[in-house]
Amino acid sequence: MSLGLVFAVVLIALAFTYINGFHDTANSIATVVATKVLSPGQAVLLAAVTNMFGALWGTAVAKTIAAGLIDTHVVDAGPQLLICALLAAIVWNLITWWLGLPSSSSHALVGALVGSAIAASAGNFHSVIWAQGDWWAGKGVIPKVVVPMVVSPLMGFVIGFVLMGALYALFAWLANRKGWLRRLGRTPFVNALFGKAQIVSATAMGVAHGMNDAQKSMGIIALALAGGTAAGQLDHLPHWLGFLRIAGSAGGGFNVPSWVAVLCALTMAAGTAGGGWRIIKTLGHKMVKLHPINGFAAEGSSAAVILTASAFGIPVSTTHNVSASIMGVGAAKRFNAIRWSVVERMVWAWILTLPITAMLAYGFVRLASAFG
Repeated sequence: MSLGLVFAVVLIALAFTYINGFHDTANSIATVVATKVLSPGQAVLLAAVTNMFGALWGTAVAKTIAAGLIDTHVVDAGPQLLICALLAAIVWNLITWWLGLPSSSSHALVGALVGSAIAASAGNFHSVIWAQGDWWAGKGVIPKVVVPMVVSPLMGFVIGFVLMGALYALFAWLANRKGWLRRLGRTPFVNALFGKAQIVSATAMGVAHGMNDAQKSMGIIALALAGGTAAGQLDHLPHWLGFLRIAGSAGGGFNVPSWVAVLCALTMAAGTAGGGWRIIKTLGHKMVKLHPINGFAAEGSSAAVILTASAFGIPVSTTHNVSASIMGVGAAKRFNAIRWSVVERMVWAWILTLPITAMLAYGFVRLASAFG
């Protein structure tokens, strides 16, 4: 591998981060826009700032992406593999963004990494999926991606359903009381209260998105630089570029440098500022009609799930969790409040993301090998 390819990985990873920013912006601000608590411009600004703050808060997810998904002792995690993975994830993100489908950038990247690794390892599927041969220890695609892919949206749905049901019950009880308690249960008061509360929940959602999604690109960049360092490709850099060398191996045992975290955080913030209005329309308007109390419950539920997963280094999908929480909130009112035809399209995008990005990346690696 060459120094130029190492830099290419960094640039393409930043391009993925930027696209992730505007592709997944809708996840953290769709509800606050749909409920008219904030204008689209105000919501995007809030998301950009909070995404950047979240991206700088820890590196657990970055380390998982760099060394906890695929067996890097079996698969040579060189720049070509990473470039093909990033390109596949970018292609899928742009397709789903154009169609207005809130698919998962996280699963797009993971699926692409697996596809690239399988192609680079001559079809050694077992070694790729069960990293280090010990997925019971928490390494590999099964425990780190597939299990959370099912469990985290389910948790978002359940928490959203329970929280929304509890709030409905509370304010219904207040509305049946006498005096000032009854005034607290009236709709204008509830809307005003949760209009303010939703700013807090939207802030938490933005931090959660940055804390999980931006760190995925950090892991890719750190992996490329660690590989370049281990291969000696960065040994002859000028002194002022010495910060690019990361001690350790591409298989793990290294920390994500602060400058990588800052660069990815700023890039995601810039992408977030670009907006993602197609997906906002799907999540915030088409799936279920939202009021401030609904937005608060959905954002609070999904933020709780994502922040918990991030603390344990689990790369979950912001898209899946927000969408599932909105479904749970809508179902708490009544099941026919949800437009299930829109949900069906979204679920198909969820199901197809991993295999399609894996196949795209596999094909890119094969093409690169054929013309290399």
